[in-house]
Amino acid sequence: MENRAYLEEKAKDIRKHTLSCIGKLGVGHVGGSLSIADILAVLYYDQMNVDPKNPQKPDRDRFVLSKGHGGPAVYSALALKGYFPMDQLCTLNQPNTDLPSHTDRNRTIGVDMTTGSLGQGFSASVGMATAVQMDKSPFYVYSIIGDGESQEGQIWEAAMFAGSQKLDHLISFTDYNKMQIDGEVKDVNGIHPLDKKWEAFNWHVQVIDGHDVIAIQEAILAAKKVTGKPSMIICNTIKGKGASFAEGKVGSHNMPVTEEMAKEAIERLG
Repeated sequence: MENRAYLEEKAKDIRKHTLSCIGKLGVGHVGGSLSIADILAVLYYDQMNVDPKNPQKPDRDRFVLSKGHGGPAVYSALALKGYFPMDQLCTLNQPNTDLPSHTDRNRTIGVDMTTGSLGQGFSASVGMATAVQMDKSPFYVYSIIGDGESQEGQIWEAAMFAGSQKLDHLISFTDYNKMQIDGEVKDVNGIHPLDKKWEAFNWHVQVIDGHDVIAIQEAILAAKKVTGKPSMIICNTIKGKGASFAEGKVGSHNMPVTEEMAKEAIERLG
């Protein structure tokens, strides 16, 4: 297991490169990208069995970003891991890019599922976990869903199936930053109490600080010890974490970002 300092540095690097590539473009999904940087750091640099030199190896762990608009953070994690050159990040959402605004498995090396239509990515991860169970495969399927996305009926259909089928190689995270594109989640369509909802669907549930890399690490390890249930790790996060112009602001879902704004935020990260 990697230590706190190492994982925090990786999360910081993911944030820096996410800010840089969005600043280069001039607009992007800052809030929901920065809020998942710590989860991605733990997954890609500590927990997931993946190999950037062999991205399609059959026994790799799978990762699905169901809230596909957080793609810039995933691209940063993949580039830092060595899946493709770092300078490719500056092509984010540019014409003919392989790094579109939302993740696309047909265009980006290392992306396991095309997502963007909220709810569908989570269903795909449940399908992957079903295949794992049928084939008695050793790998895990990880997915991240949003809290606004959790208002989708498709999320709960998939949750019901996964719980009933006891898909214990499925480990999911909710990026619970309490905000969505149209306002605060509680005002649009409240999802509280989220932990009780998942428990009712026969999931093993943990609620943690989504910016504490060791809490994330320990929650994953605990989830791997659970048999007969899929796991949901509800991560209390801050939208736009790490960039003062975006942190805790509803408008950071998709917002203009100048190179100067990005540079200043990167410098503050240290």
